[in-house]
Amino acid sequence: MSMFKGFSNAFRIPELRKKILVTLGLVVVCRLVAQVPAIGVDWVALQEAVKARAAAASGFSMFDWFDAFTGGALGQCSIGFLSIWPYISAQIVIQLLSSVIPSLQKMKKEGENGRQQLAQITRYLTIVLCLAQSFGVCTALINPKTMLGLDGVIVPAIADPAVDPTFGFYFMNMIGMTTASLFVMWVADQITTFGVGNGGSLIIMINITSRLPRAIEDVWHRYFHSLTGSTASIAEFAIVMLIGFAVIMGTVMLTQGVRKVAIHATRRSLAGGNTYGMQQTFMPLRVNYSGVMPIIFAQPLIQIPGALLEKIKHTGGENGFLDALHNIGAALSDPTSTTHLLVMAVFILFFAFFWVATQFNAVEIADNLKKDGSYVPGIRPGAATAEYLDAVMTRVTLIGGTGLLVVALVPSLLTRLFSKPTPLSWSIASFFGGTSLLIIVGVALDTLRIMESHLLVRKYDGFLRHGTLRGRGGM
Repeated sequence: MSMFKGFSNAFRIPELRKKILVTLGLVVVCRLVAQVPAIGVDWVALQEAVKARAAAASGFSMFDWFDAFTGGALGQCSIGFLSIWPYISAQIVIQLLSSVIPSLQKMKKEGENGRQQLAQITRYLTIVLCLAQSFGVCTALINPKTMLGLDGVIVPAIADPAVDPTFGFYFMNMIGMTTASLFVMWVADQITTFGVGNGGSLIIMINITSRLPRAIEDVWHRYFHSLTGSTASIAEFAIVMLIGFAVIMGTVMLTQGVRKVAIHATRRSLAGGNTYGMQQTFMPLRVNYSGVMPIIFAQPLIQIPGALLEKIKHTGGENGFLDALHNIGAALSDPTSTTHLLVMAVFILFFAFFWVATQFNAVEIADNLKKDGSYVPGIRPGAATAEYLDAVMTRVTLIGGTGLLVVALVPSLLTRLFSKPTPLSWSIASFFGGTSLLIIVGVALDTLRIMESHLLVRKYDGFLRHGTLRGRGGM
C-alpha cells in the first residue's frame, strides 16, 4: 500500500509530475521509432522466417539477444534497430580508453569542460559505430540464411537478377538507421535533463520490458491454454515462479549490496583550517561493481565465434579437425550445452575482474583520502591504504562475480531443466535472470530512488514503509 501511495503522491508534486509525463512521452516516441520499417524489406516474409526459426530453435541466439534489447526492432526490421546501443557502446569504449590514454585521462580530470569534450568525442564515435553496425545489418538482411539463420528472401529486390539494388539498399538504410539511432540518443539526453532517471538506461529497460506481453502469451500457451492443450504442467509453472522469485530477490541484493570500509575523516574549522575533531564515516564498495558489463562482453565473444565455427561443414569423419571445429561451434551456439555454460562462467568472472582492474583506481582513491586528511583505521595512509582497498575490492569482486555468474546462467539452466515436452522459450526464461533482469532491477531501483528523493524533500512518505530505497550507489 505504501508503494501505491508513493506513486499517488508523486503526481501531487507539480515538478515531479511534469518530469514523469515528459519521460513517458519521450519513451513513447522511442517506441514509435522502433516500429518504422526499414526500406526495401518484406516485413511479412521476415515475420514468417522469424516464426519458423522460433519453432525450430531449442534455445536462444544472438538474434534473440539483439531482438530483446532493441524492443523487437530486429524482428520487425525497423530503422530503429540500433536504438541507443551505439551510444552505449561508444561510452563504454571511451570509459575504457580513458583509463589507459593520458590525454583522455586529463580530460576526465578537467571538470565540466573535460566532460563536455569527452561527450563530444563519444558522439563522434557513436556516428562511426552507427554506420558500421547499420552496414552489418544490411549485409545480414541481404544474406539472412548465412548471417541470421533465417530461411527465405527478406529483401525481394535481390531476387531479380536484372536489378542490382545493393547500393541503394545500403545507402538508404544506413542513413535511416544512423539517423534513428542519433535521434534516440538525443531523446535519451532529453530524458536525463528534463525527465526522471538516466535516459539511456530507461530506454534499454523499456525495450526489454516491451517483450513482456510476448512472454505472458508464451506462458499462457505453455501452461494454461485449454483449447490447444497446454504443453507443461502447473507444477512446472509453480517451480519456475518460485525460482524466478528467488532470483529476483538475489538480483536486488546483488545490485544494492555494498562492502562498507570504515573511514576516519579529520574535521576542520571554518577559519584557518585547524583540525578540531574526527568524523567517522564509511566508503561503500559495490559488490557488483562491474554491473552487466561482464555479460555484455561475454555473450558476443561466445556467440559470434560459435556461429562462425558452426558454418564449417561437417565432413562425416573425413577431416577430424574440421569436424571438431564444427562441433565446438555447435556447442558454443547452444546456450544449454555444458561447453557454453562453462565458457560463459569463465568469461563472466574474467571480465568482472577486468572491469574492476581498469575502472577502480585504488591508488587515486588513497591519494584523495590522504589529501583530505582521512584514513582507514589501522592502515597507514598512502600506498598501504591503496593495497588494502585493492585487496578488499578483489574479495568483493569474487563474491559479486560469482553472484553475477549465477544470475547470468539462470535462463540457460531453466531452458535446460524444463526441456520436455517442449523447451521453455527464451522469451520466458530471459525475464528470470541474465542481462535483462539485471538491467530492469538496477534501472527501476535508480529511478524509484530519484522519485523518492523528490517525495522526501517535500515531506511526503517514500515508497517503503520503513527506510528508503537505495539505487546502485557506491564505488
